[in-house]
Amino acid sequence: MTSEYSFNLYNSLAPSGTVIALKKIMPTAVQTPVILCIGSDLSVGDSLGPITGTRLKDKLRGLNCYIYGTLSKPITAHEVKYMNEFIHSSHPGAPIIAIDAAVGAAGDIGLIKIARHGVKPGSGANKKLARVGDVSVIGIIAEKSVFNFSILSATRLNIVYRMADIISEGVATYIMDQLRTAEQSSIFSDLRDISEG
Repeated sequence: MTSEYSFNLYNSLAPSGTVIALKKIMPTAVQTPVILCIGSDLSVGDSLGPITGTRLKDKLRGLNCYIYGTLSKPITAHEVKYMNEFIHSSHPGAPIIAIDAAVGAAGDIGLIKIARHGVKPGSGANKKLARVGDVSVIGIIAEKSVFNFSILSATRLNIVYRMADIISEGVATYIMDQLRTAEQSSIFSDLRDISEG
């Protein structure tokens, strides 16, 4: 079974592909996943996570879903260690979808990759931090280079924003489907209890 899926941000099917990939990777999530959006609002190239988190907060407002990392409250690579501990203690057993920007080969710029493993935040800036999350959604925003700091600040906002739009649409649809399925299961369970009682 494939454990990684990729979609180009210019592919009109990327949002629905994101939903399908998440359903294949997490088909039987017992709890609603917690979403951890990693990045900073201080650099365009590193803002994919916070922009996505902000878009997800708007799309999932009022639903029983936890999203950490937005433009108003970003979760940087340095804070991930503490957030990881906080999420595991506050949401025991809940799967974590980690969303982050990344650098890669020149031909990969514009790819959104979804995989059945967490992310290593800060690795594009040569930081050695622990992996976080059960599922990763990363956007390749620039070419890997020894000068990654300057590349992150020279990234086009249009690319980051379009990726954030696709990722937030796909993840929000997946979460709403999960919540709808859980609600239907609860209704069927209640009806079964009534009919057996």
